Amino acid sequence: MRFAGDRKEGKSLLAPAEEVLKKWLLPLVPRKVETYHLTLSTLGWCFGVILFSFLARYDIRWMWAVSLMIFLQYITDLLDGAIGRKRGTGLVKWGYYMDHFLDYLFLCTMLIGYAFLLPDHYKVLVFFVLALFGAFMVNSFLAFAATNAFRIAYWGIGPTEVRLLFILVNALLVMFGKIYLLKSLPYVLTCAAFGLFVTVLQTQKLIWSLDMKGKKQ
Repeated sequence: MRFAGDRKEGKSLLAPAEEVLKKWLLPLVPRKVETYHLTLSTLGWCFGVILFSFLARYDIRWMWAVSLMIFLQYITDLLDGAIGRKRGTGLVKWGYYMDHFLDYLFLCTMLIGYAFLLPDHYKVLVFFVLALFGAFMVNSFLAFAATNAFRIAYWGIGPTEVRLLFILVNALLVMFGKIYLLKSLPYVLTCAAFGLFVTVLQTQKLIWSLDMKGKKQ
């Protein structure tokens, strides 16, 4: 069976616009920049998130720089696989492994950055957000191992929409202060927990049906 980690199942709400953006940006990428350069650049964006979030403790306007890191991570993540496919230089399995490991690392640095801004008694909520968001990734990887179909978007919500949520939270922080971060965390946790429950329920039903179909053959 062909490795399908480079083919993503499910379409996010912004997928059509992303395809247009990708086609516009691809010719602008210098020939010397390869797919693995773009993938590994997430390490630099992670460092930027930590640095600017720490500085935001003293001047909240540094959260605009955090949003810039999110945007740059999105652009490099959007183009790394596309460059490999266009030039025939892609590292499919290495790209699958490193791309998604670094996505998880970027998520961790985002939440660490928010923890810098929270009072100590709220920081435990960041752990629960990480646990729930991480569980979505674990579900995708386990389902991929069982079905060879890699799905990262559910109900039109994928990594791009989550990045936009982070940028929105950052804008609210700069304009209105930390109170919006504190108020939003319980709602984020509730929505993420409900979404995870429904996602796992649907995924296990699909895998169950595949098992039952195999028994009948």
